[in-house]
Amino acid sequence: MEETGPEQLRFSLLGPMRAWRGTAELELGSPQQRAVLAMLLLRRGHAVGVADLVDGIWGTEPPPGAVSVLRTYISRLRRLLEPERAPGQPSHLLLSVREGYALRTDGVSSDVAECKEAVTLAERHRAAGEVAAALRLLSTALAAWESPALAGVPGPYAEISRTELAERHLGALEFRLRLELELGRHKAAVPELLALRDAHPLRETLSELLLVALYRSGRQAEALEAYARTRRTLVDELGVEPGPSLRALHARLLAGDPDLLRPPPRGPGVEDERERPGGPDEAASADEVDTAAPHRTGTLPGPTPGDGAPARRGATVRPSQLPADLATFTGRRAELAQASALPADGDRAGTAASAIGVIDGMAGAGKSTLAVHWAHRVAHRFPDGSLYVDLHGYDPGGARMDPGEAIATFLVALGVAPHDVPEGLDAQAALYRSVLADRRVLIVLDNARDTEQVRPLLPGASGCLVIVTSRSRLTGLVAQHGAYPLTLGLLSAEDARELLVQRLGGDRVDAEPEAADAIVDLCARLPLALAIVAARAAHHPGFRLADIAAELRRDHGSLDAFAGQETGSDVRAVFSWSYRALSPEAAGLFRRLTLHPGPAIAAATAAAPAGVPRRRVRALLSELTGANLLIERVPGRFVLHDLLRAYARELIAKEDSPQEREAAQLRLLDHCLHTADHASAVLGPFDERIPLPPCTPGSEPLRFDDGRQATAWLRTERHVLRAIVEYAADQGHYDHAWRIAFTLDPHFDRLGYRHDLMEINKAALHAARALGDPIGQAHALRGLGFCHTRFDHPDEAVRLMDQALELFRQAGDALGQARTHRCLAHQADRLGRYDDSLDHYVQAGELYQSLGHRSGEAGILNDIGWTYIRLDAPEHALEHCAKSVSLLQQAGDLNGEAAAQDSIGWAQHLLGRYDAAVERFEAAIGLYRELDNRYMEADTLRHLGDSHRAVGDHESARTAWAAALALLAEGGHAEADEVRQDLRELDAGERGPGAADARDRTGYRRPRSANATFRLRRA
Repeated sequence: MEETGPEQLRFSLLGPMRAWRGTAELELGSPQQRAVLAMLLLRRGHAVGVADLVDGIWGTEPPPGAVSVLRTYISRLRRLLEPERAPGQPSHLLLSVREGYALRTDGVSSDVAECKEAVTLAERHRAAGEVAAALRLLSTALAAWESPALAGVPGPYAEISRTELAERHLGALEFRLRLELELGRHKAAVPELLALRDAHPLRETLSELLLVALYRSGRQAEALEAYARTRRTLVDELGVEPGPSLRALHARLLAGDPDLLRPPPRGPGVEDERERPGGPDEAASADEVDTAAPHRTGTLPGPTPGDGAPARRGATVRPSQLPADLATFTGRRAELAQASALPADGDRAGTAASAIGVIDGMAGAGKSTLAVHWAHRVAHRFPDGSLYVDLHGYDPGGARMDPGEAIATFLVALGVAPHDVPEGLDAQAALYRSVLADRRVLIVLDNARDTEQVRPLLPGASGCLVIVTSRSRLTGLVAQHGAYPLTLGLLSAEDARELLVQRLGGDRVDAEPEAADAIVDLCARLPLALAIVAARAAHHPGFRLADIAAELRRDHGSLDAFAGQETGSDVRAVFSWSYRALSPEAAGLFRRLTLHPGPAIAAATAAAPAGVPRRRVRALLSELTGANLLIERVPGRFVLHDLLRAYARELIAKEDSPQEREAAQLRLLDHCLHTADHASAVLGPFDERIPLPPCTPGSEPLRFDDGRQATAWLRTERHVLRAIVEYAADQGHYDHAWRIAFTLDPHFDRLGYRHDLMEINKAALHAARALGDPIGQAHALRGLGFCHTRFDHPDEAVRLMDQALELFRQAGDALGQARTHRCLAHQADRLGRYDDSLDHYVQAGELYQSLGHRSGEAGILNDIGWTYIRLDAPEHALEHCAKSVSLLQQAGDLNGEAAAQDSIGWAQHLLGRYDAAVERFEAAIGLYRELDNRYMEADTLRHLGDSHRAVGDHESARTAWAAALALLAEGGHAEADEVRQDLRELDAGERGPGAADARDRTGYRRPRSANATFRLRRA
C-alpha cells in the first residue's frame, strides 16, 4: 500500500481566521495565539523576530513574561499543525530561525495568497486581451473575500494588516469594475460604483470609473456632478485639487468626447457583452469601434490593454490652462476691437514669428481679466492648446517668477517628462522652442515685469499667439519683436456704469442715477475698486446707493503708490471701507494672508497664520472672496491681488503687534514643516528622520492616509513649498528653512522637481550657516551635491559632498556619514570609477552596521552587488545581493527587498540561468505591486521580458513588456518609447535569441540608475 504524506493545510484570513487539515477544521486557540499564527502566515515564509512578535501582539505594553508566553503559543501551534511529529523531533513546518520563527509555505495554502495569485493571473489575461477570462477569475476570487479580514485577531500587527488587506481588496474591486466597463457593462456597474464612491470619497480611481460608467449610460449631468462632489471633498478635506488623470477625464466629459462613449476594442476571447451608451443593453455593432486608433477609443483610467498591447497616449499633449472667463465681463469694446485687429492665428504675412499682443496699464485696471477674456474668444483657433502663467512681476514680496521656472512648467504641460527638462535657461528655452515648432498654441503671460522676463518665453516660429500683460510699457517687445501694444486706461464712464448694472441690476442703478455716477467717480473708474464696492452693495440690497457713496466720501484718503492725479479718488478708501465691513476673524485672516509667500494659498494652509480651525477657515475665505478682497483663481486655492496685498501689509503693520505677527508666521511654518514630515513618513517609512520642534497650537498639519494623497499634496504645493523654504530663510526662521528642505529632498527628487530641489537646498545651506548649525549645513551640502550629480556636474558634486562628509564626521553623525558615502558612491558609479564606488559603499556599510541600521546595511549590500554587475562579475553580485535579501526580510523592508530580488534576477540573467532569473523578477514584481510602486514594477517587468525572450519565449516576453509599457505610459515616463521599440523589434523578429543578453552586458539600455537612486534616497 502506498504511503501518503500529511494532508494539506489551508488557512483563511480574509474574514474570521480559520484553518483546515484536509476537510477537518482546526481549533486555533486563543486570540493571541491566532495573532502569532497570522503574523507568521502573512510574512510568507520570512523569519519574524521574537521582539517583533511581542510588539505585533501586545504593542508597547506587553504583559510580564511575554517572551515565555510567546514560546508557549509557538509550542501549541507546532502540536496543532504537525500532530504526527514525535516529541523531541524538530518541526519541519514552524521553524526556529536565529532569534525568531518562520512558517514554511510549501504544503500550506491561504486565501490571501490565492487571491493575490488570481489578481496577477487576471492581469496577464487582460494584457493578452482575454478580458472576459480575467473578469471571471477575479470575480471568483473576490467572492471568497469577507470583511473585515482577520476578524477577531488582536494586536497592532493585525490592525495594520487589516488596513493593508482592505486596501488590496479595494484595488481588486477597482480592477474588476474596470474590466466590467471594458466589456461594456457600464449600466450594471453604476450602483456598485456609487456605493464604493460614498464609502471612499477621497479615492480618485473610483471616481474616474464612476464618471465613465455614468457617461456611457447617458447620464452626463450626473457624471459632472459626481466630479464636482469629489473635487469639493478633496479640497475641503486635504486642500488639494484632483489629480491630472481625473481632471483630464473631466475635460473630456465637458467636451462631450465621443471616443469616451466606446469601450476599448476587444482582444481575442472577449465575449460581445457591451451595452449601448444611454440605450438598450444590446450589443454594439462592430463599426462603432474605432480600430484605427485603439489608444483613443474609450480609454479607461489606468492601463488599458487592447489586442494584447497596452493603450498609450498620443505623442502630443494638448494643454488647456486658461483661467475661467469672468461671467460678468463687460465693456472694453474699443480695446477688444483693437485686439481683434491682431492676427490671432499668428499667420502674418512676411514674418516667421508668432503674433504678440501686450496689454499694459495701472494696477487694478483689469489687464488680466481682459487678457483671459480675449484668450477665450480666440482659443478655438489654436488646436494644440493653451498655456497660462502668472509671472508675479510686481509681487510686493519680491517672489517674481524666473523665466526658467515658467518654461519648465510649460514643458511638462506640453508632454516633456520632468526629468528631461535640462538645466540652464538657454537649454530650457531651446527645448521649449523645439517643442512648439509646428504647433499652434495660445500663450498668456500674465503680470510680466519687463521684456527680459518675457523674451525666453516667446515661441521661435509662427503659428502661436502670445498675450502679455504688464504694468509697464514693454517697449523692447514692441521694438524688437513686433509686438502689438494695447494700453489699458480707466474704464469709460459708460463702461463703469455698465459694470454696476451687471453686478447690481439695472433697476437699482436707474433708481439712483446720481449716486451711481458718484460711486463711479469715487472708485476712479478702476475695475477692481468698482467690483469691491459692487460686491458690498450686492450683499446688502437694502442699502441705498446714495449712502454707499456718502460712506466712500467720508473715507476719502490716499494710497499714494496706486493713485494718480486724474483719478479723483483713492483706492485705499475703497479697500478700507470694504475691510471694515468684515467680521473680526475674516479681517484677521485678510491681514495675515500677507505672511504667506505665495504664489497661491490652500484653504488648509490659510488656517495656520489665522490661528483658526480648518473647518472655520472655509467660511472666512468665502467671506473674503465675497467681498472681492481675495481671488479664488482655481477651486480651493486663493490669491491676493497685488494692490490688496500691499494694503493688507499696511494693515498688519498697524494692527498686529510684532509678537502677533511672529506667532502667525511660526504657525504657518510649523504647519508646512509638520505636514511635509508626515508626507515623508507615509512615502518613505525607512527614510532618515530628524527631530522636529513641537507643533505650535493652531498650526494643525495635514495627515495622509496613503502615498497617493501625500504625493498629490506635494505636487499641488510644489511652488508654495519652494517659496516657503526661501521665505523662512529670508525671515530668519533658519531652523525651519533647512528642516523643511531636508524633509522635501528625497521626494522632490523622486517627482523630478530637481530645479526646485537645487534652490531649496541653496536656501537651506544659507539658513543653516546663518544659524551656525553644522548638521543642517551637512544635510544641505549633501542634498546640494547630489543635485549637481543629477545635472552631471561631477566636480561640484564631489566638492560639496566632501564638505558634508567632513561636517558629519566632526559632529559624530554616523547616519549622515553613511548616507553621504552612498551619494559619493553613486557619483563615482556614474563616472565608471567602480573602485572608488566600492570603497564608499564599504564605508557606508560599516557605519550602518555600527548603528544597527539593518535596512541601510542591506541596501548597501545590494548596491555593492549592482556595482559588481556593472563590473561583469555576476557571481560576486549574487553573494552580496543574497545577503541583502535576508537582512531586508528581517527588517521588513519590502521596497528594499524588491530591489535586491531584481538585482539577483539580473545577475542570474547574465549567467544564463534564465529560469532562476524569472523566479526572482516575479518575486520583485509581486513586492512592487504590493507597494504600488509602478515605476519600479515596470522596470522589473522589462527585465522579466528580457529573460523570457532570451530562451525564445516571445509570447511571455511580449506580455511582460506590454504590461511595462502600460505602467510607463500611464506615468508619462520617457522609457515608454524604449519599450515600444522593444515590442516592435520583437514582433518584427529582428533579433536573435542571444541578442538581448549581449546588449544587456555591454549597453545597459535599461534605466538602472533610477533604481539605484531610489534605494539611495530611501536610506
